[in-house]
Amino acid sequence: MDLDTVRTFVAAADAGQFQEAAAELAVTQQAVSKRIAALERNLGVRLFTRTARGAELTIDGQAFLPHARELLRVAERAVASVRPGRRPLRVDVIASRGAASGLMRGFHRAHPEIDLDVVMLLDIETAVTAIRSGAIDASFRAVAAPGRPLPEDIESVRVLDEPLQLLTGPAHALAGARSVPLAQLAGHRIWMPGIVPGTEWAAYYDDLVAEFGLTIEATGPNFGSDALLDTVADTPALATFMGEHTRLVWPADHGLRRIPVTDPTPVYPHSLLWHRDNPHPALVTLRAHLAATTVGHDAAGTWAPGWVIPR
Repeated sequence: MDLDTVRTFVAAADAGQFQEAAAELAVTQQAVSKRIAALERNLGVRLFTRTARGAELTIDGQAFLPHARELLRVAERAVASVRPGRRPLRVDVIASRGAASGLMRGFHRAHPEIDLDVVMLLDIETAVTAIRSGAIDASFRAVAAPGRPLPEDIESVRVLDEPLQLLTGPAHALAGARSVPLAQLAGHRIWMPGIVPGTEWAAYYDDLVAEFGLTIEATGPNFGSDALLDTVADTPALATFMGEHTRLVWPADHGLRRIPVTDPTPVYPHSLLWHRDNPHPALVTLRAHLAATTVGHDAAGTWAPGWVIPR
C-alpha cells in the first residue's frame, strides 16, 4: 500500500476538504483527488462523499481512518529505528571481562544518554564482515595480523596498549616476585588454553614466543576463566598471561598473584575499527572519548608485534 496515498487520505479526513489537504501537503488539489481515487481502487471501497461543504468520510472511510493513522505511525517508527543517532550504537568487545568491555563501560558512564548494544564476536573476519554490512558500528581488535590487511573501507585507530601480567598460584617459583623481567620467563610453562588458531591474539602470542623464547601451552579444552584460575592456583608448575585491565574474581583461598612483566613489558594493542562511511553520530562521540581518555602507545620499555598498525 502506497503510504503517500494513506497520508493524503488522513490529511483530507482531518481537513474535511481536498483543497486544504492539498495546501497542507504542498501538492495540487488534482494530485490529492488522484491519490484518494488510487487508494479507493486499491481498497475496493469509497472513502469520501462530496458535499457542499467539502468531503465527508463514508462509513468505510470512518472504519479505515484509525488504521490509516496507525500505518503512518508504524512507518515513522520504522524510519526512526534506522535513522542515524536514533538507533543504539552497536559495538563488538570480543569478551565481557576484557579491556574493551571496560573501555565501553567507561564510555557509558561518561555518556549515559547514548543507547548502546554490546556484542561479542570471536574472530576478526566475522567482525569486519559485520562492520561492512552495517550489523555493527565498531569493533575492538588488534590489527592487522600478518597477511590479513584490513579492507580499504575499514578505518582503525589504536586506542589502548594493555600491559600483560603474569598470573601465578601461591606455590609457583615466581609467586613472591614484585615484577618479572620477560627474559626470566623462558623455561617456565605458561598455560593459555583460550588461544584460538587463526585469531589476531594467536598471531600476537606466536610472535611473543618467537622473539623471547617463551613456552606457551595452549593444549587441553578451554573450560573458561574460572577453570583456568582453579588450575593455575592448584598447579605450581603453571602460570598464565593476563591483561592488566582484564576483570577477574577468584576465591580468597586461591592465593593468586598478578605480577607485572618488565624489560620489556609486552603490551596487547587494542584498536577500534569502523566503516569509513558510517554516519552514526555516537560513533564520533565514542572516538573522541577514547582519544581523550586512553594513554598513548609504543611507550618506552614496551613490546608489541611489528605488524600492529601504529595509528
